[in-house]
Amino acid sequence: MNSKLEGFSIAGIVVAPGSRKTLELPVASLYSHAPMTLPVQVVCGKHEGPRLFVSAALHGDEINGVEIIRRLLRLPILKKMRGTLLAIPIVNVYGFVNRSR
Repeated sequence: MNSKLEGFSIAGIVVAPGSRKTLELPVASLYSHAPMTLPVQVVCGKHEGPRLFVSAALHGDEINGVEIIRRLLRLPILKKMRGTLLAIPIVNVYGFVNRSR
């Protein structure tokens, strides 16, 4: 498993091996026509490995997971990671903004 990773592609955006990127995927518009996006964090290791998906705030009023993902993304060990971490700290953006399910 020493092969180089080719990068991770999501929504037409490629995250290069050994890098990380924050994406804002468009999902809807508010009643005011303001665009709403889904925040996605991608951490791509330099080498092949497993892919892990973590998410939080599926219910907008359950916010503890948002902090857990924030702390996960700050871990120094991610610089040595193999594979890809795909993290969505707030799945239900509308519910989160309104503090509601």
